Amino acid sequence: MKKIMVGNHAVSWGVMLARAEVISAYPITPQTTIVEELSVLCADGRLKAKFIPVESEHSAMACCIGASAAGVRTFTATSGQGLALMHEMLHWAAGARLPVVMANVSRALGSPWNIWGEQSDSLSQRDTGWLQLYCESNQEVLDTVIQAFKIAEEIRLPVMLVLDAFFLSHTAEPVEIPEQSLVDDFLPRYQAEFRLDPKDPHSFGCLSPPEYFMEFRYKMQQSMLQGKEVSRRVDEEFGGSFGRKYGLIEAYRCEGADLILVTSGTIASTARVVVDSLREKGRKVGIVKVRLFRPFPKEELWEVLRDAEKVAVVDRNVSFGVGGIFAHEIRAAFCNEKARPPIFSYIAGLGGRDVTPKVLNDMVYQTYERPEPEEQSVWVGMRS
Repeated sequence: MKKIMVGNHAVSWGVMLARAEVISAYPITPQTTIVEELSVLCADGRLKAKFIPVESEHSAMACCIGASAAGVRTFTATSGQGLALMHEMLHWAAGARLPVVMANVSRALGSPWNIWGEQSDSLSQRDTGWLQLYCESNQEVLDTVIQAFKIAEEIRLPVMLVLDAFFLSHTAEPVEIPEQSLVDDFLPRYQAEFRLDPKDPHSFGCLSPPEYFMEFRYKMQQSMLQGKEVSRRVDEEFGGSFGRKYGLIEAYRCEGADLILVTSGTIASTARVVVDSLREKGRKVGIVKVRLFRPFPKEELWEVLRDAEKVAVVDRNVSFGVGGIFAHEIRAAFCNEKARPPIFSYIAGLGGRDVTPKVLNDMVYQTYERPEPEEQSVWVGMRS
């Protein structure tokens, strides 16, 4: 069945198909319609889940932590300032090895107040122990929700899927809705190996002295690294069941490219149009879309980017004092590689500003003109 739906409702229907059992909800623009739609799906009986309204995002994640510890499939959603308020609880969810799934409709962080698209909110949480998956289309959003539960429950770490505010959250596209029976085969009911049970008491979240704490963190790191291969396999299995797969990264027209653009989210859609136009003009340009950001897909990116003469990274985010976050991560990942291509960093689209074909073309021609990066990051599309 196909249905025209906005990205937020694609999240909601993905959660329904995954048969989440507890949904903790607090509204914040532009995420609100995710939990509104889930409340309707719960109220009319299409989703048999406990819908719990709470008084803050901090409490929303605390509720998910408790429900997941009790052994049920849990979900919440947030954006921007709400994700920042959750920060402490994100560490608790990951450290407790709980497979919570959360959708973040990525938006700018204040001040000044801004509700439009930017990735700085999700990327500021990159060290909390959550896997992060960045989506380009509403179809990818729905499919990634289902994949996220399967990944999380296998490696016992929480997963955050990220969609661009308004460009996806409030924009309608045709979305293929899988049959519930096929989703049930792909994602069976969650059976927690460890859970809160008065009949079988254990201690959860207890104080860990120095003699043991590092081992907990080492096991988290190993599971996070394992998450890359699990994410790849789950995506392949999803493709076999539903005919759609996305990869950890996606390379487009990179064969023989002398310049490759690296993007994520909805900018990738615009970049494909730009690349096609440049190819018609004889420019050998390609694009790589990064879907999995944590764990970072170093080997997959190196395989595609190593033969390029130049790499231009487009970031809809900024780490103040450093520059574009994706560019910084790629530079760090490749630092020990020999004969690595120069990494040009561009920042664009902050606070929801459009990243137009002209903006991307400007980046391409600036990169061609310069033998090496002259700045840590170049800001493109600024008002003069």
